[in-house]
Amino acid sequence: MKKSQWKWLLVSISFSTLVLAGVLYFTVDETTIDYISRVNPFYLLLAALLHIASLGFWALRIQTMSASLGYRVNFRHCLNLVLANMLVAAVTPSQAGGEPVRIHELYRADVPVGDATAVVVMERILDGIVLGAFGAFAMLFLGRYWSSLASGFSGISFVMYAAWVSVTLFVLIFVYSVKNPDYLKRVLRWMSCWIDRRWHLRRLEHLLGTIDREVDNFNQGLVKFVNHGKSGLVWGLIFTTLFWFSEFVIASLLLVGLGQPPYFIESFVVQLVIAILMMIPLTPGGSGVAELGATSLYSLFVPSSIVGVFVLLWRLILYYLNILLGLLSSLVIVRREYLARAEKQR
Repeated sequence: MKKSQWKWLLVSISFSTLVLAGVLYFTVDETTIDYISRVNPFYLLLAALLHIASLGFWALRIQTMSASLGYRVNFRHCLNLVLANMLVAAVTPSQAGGEPVRIHELYRADVPVGDATAVVVMERILDGIVLGAFGAFAMLFLGRYWSSLASGFSGISFVMYAAWVSVTLFVLIFVYSVKNPDYLKRVLRWMSCWIDRRWHLRRLEHLLGTIDREVDNFNQGLVKFVNHGKSGLVWGLIFTTLFWFSEFVIASLLLVGLGQPPYFIESFVVQLVIAILMMIPLTPGGSGVAELGATSLYSLFVPSSIVGVFVLLWRLILYYLNILLGLLSSLVIVRREYLARAEKQR
């Protein structure tokens, strides 16, 4: 990573640690030790393994979607790019910041930039569809569970409805731009000119030409998906569902490991809200937002004396483990680039 990225990684970790320390300070009491003494490490290990499995589902999504466009990318490479993506996502606002890494690594696997971009953007579309469907299920079919949570924390309903509107608008704009690439070009050119009037971009004409070229490449990749990559969309939807379902179940496993009921339904709703909050670009890697959101929502049905320990374990798996795995995968990438450069020099 660049020096600036290391700085933001330190900021992200520091902010997360500070918020976790505050959560523990206000939630730990004399009964917390009793709860911790009854911890079942089997479920904690199972939760960590399930998270790794969910990253495997993500890698399979990329592999199958790439294969549907005619590119063979081995699973090991896909898994490594997913892990590297998680490290970059930890230093960018929200957790949706690793797209350039995935595009670059697909390009290194001989997938053209336009098709690699189409794969990565389609991933986000599938994420939106699955999360939107989960949200619809939560509000329409969970009945009293949704009502009880919404009454305990009125912001849940607002977040879910706002997310529904945002996801729907995003999908509609996306579909329209696929059928009308000139519309997308006009929007991007307008945005570039608007920015130029305020900050005076260098080489604006070159940027506008690049926009036209890349929109054409991107549109060709998406058209190829629709015409020839339908199987990739089906498998992508399946693996996207498995990914998010696995990630949501992790919290219930941690609760069981701490001697609590799994609260599958309540936890499902809370995890859905947190997943949407984490996509809002507020802090690097969503640090602080995740901890405070989880503490506020889980305290509605989890004993206050243990909610801080639960949030700590949850973030250790879904945030700090991501950073560790991302650092290891980055070392693999650095070694590969070094060997490739040495081979070229010879």
